[in-house]
Amino acid sequence: MGYSMSTTSPFHHFSAPFHARHCTVKNGAIPFPSLSSSAMPLLQSPRLSLLRLPQNAPLHHTSERSSCRPSPTTRDVKARASLPEPPSSTSSTSTFTKRVVLSSALTIALAVANRVFYKLALVPMKNHPFFLAQFTTFGYVVIYFSILVVRYRSGVVTDEMIGLPKSRFAAIGALEALGVASGMAAAAMLPGPAIPILSQTFLVWQLSFSALLLGRTYTFNQIVGCILVATGVAAAVSRKGEGSVIQNFSSGSDSGQMLSGVESIWPALMIASSAFQAGASIIKEFVFVDAAAHLKEKSLDIFVVNSFGSGFQALFVLLFLPFLSNLRGIPFAQLPSYLKDGACCFLNIGAYTTGCNGAPLLPLLYIATNLFFNISLLNVVKISSAVVASLIVMLSVPISIYVLSLPLPYMEGGSTLSPFFLFGSAVLVLGLILYSIPQPAKDLL
Repeated sequence: MGYSMSTTSPFHHFSAPFHARHCTVKNGAIPFPSLSSSAMPLLQSPRLSLLRLPQNAPLHHTSERSSCRPSPTTRDVKARASLPEPPSSTSSTSTFTKRVVLSSALTIALAVANRVFYKLALVPMKNHPFFLAQFTTFGYVVIYFSILVVRYRSGVVTDEMIGLPKSRFAAIGALEALGVASGMAAAAMLPGPAIPILSQTFLVWQLSFSALLLGRTYTFNQIVGCILVATGVAAAVSRKGEGSVIQNFSSGSDSGQMLSGVESIWPALMIASSAFQAGASIIKEFVFVDAAAHLKEKSLDIFVVNSFGSGFQALFVLLFLPFLSNLRGIPFAQLPSYLKDGACCFLNIGAYTTGCNGAPLLPLLYIATNLFFNISLLNVVKISSAVVASLIVMLSVPISIYVLSLPLPYMEGGSTLSPFFLFGSAVLVLGLILYSIPQPAKDLL
């Protein structure tokens, strides 16, 4: 599921130019440009992609006697599925690396703020979380398309970008909507502590889809690192003992075995929810890769992806609305009245605003933070990868838990952190370090 109860994708970019070199062809073999590990320490170059890119992808065949020549606008996106070529000069490489680091740091900060402000927003909106989720889902469509129109008129967004196949955006929207629907259905039947643990399969699905659809290859260290990150997050959010801050994230009983008496369909549905959203994130990454073959020197604007992806997601959520409202215990016939009450509470007006103290400031702070977070996260997907973006978001989980353990305005006094939080956080950091260790190409799996 998302990183909050909002129906917007957690996972929602700017890229530096990369230079490929077209070298001499010998014995009929086409030499493809290599990827420097120093340019992107978190990534390894991908293998042949199963999602084949267009035949007009820039692949040049030169004669045996021709020499290598630089071509700043060309790279082999078909043979090397999703990574842009690193800059050739050391200074450009250093600039790009700094850009990735800064973008990642900004995204982590926004991810933490997003989680904290979501909890604060639920103080006045505690009886209307479903309204808040739908408000962000449909409100973002208006915001994203408004920004897209401005960027189109200014020339940043071109006709070629607007003309990209919409079927991929429809797939993104459908998968995200399915992820929300199936996740809500499963969460209603599962004990609270099981939900964050089962949700960690998101990263496993991402690795699998990335290798299968984009042809990425991962080292043994990276695979083990991802597993450790998922394990660390699950341990950090495990609910142990009364008074733990983890109660802010989950609810349920610790008596007996965690899934005792729960039908197997519900854990499977929660895992499927993670698969849907992981698939959506990988398709977003593929859209950027494929666009590089069509747009030549132009870089696909992130608001094209955000706007059309959010638009299709809102469309499918609208189709699922009767089902979703029933899952939240709101009969569909009463939905208009519920939304009206939610709007009154959001604006803190009307006769039914008791307990809405903090609105509209806190909900608006959450919406603004979540909007910037989604944009920043999509930027990381564009310049790096969907897997790296997920690792960044996972790193924000224990940081958010720690911040929420402190005394905050509009919330009760601070909570104690269980030993599992410290243990899980240490395992998570260890996994990130292990994932980042560069490995020789021969160690690729």
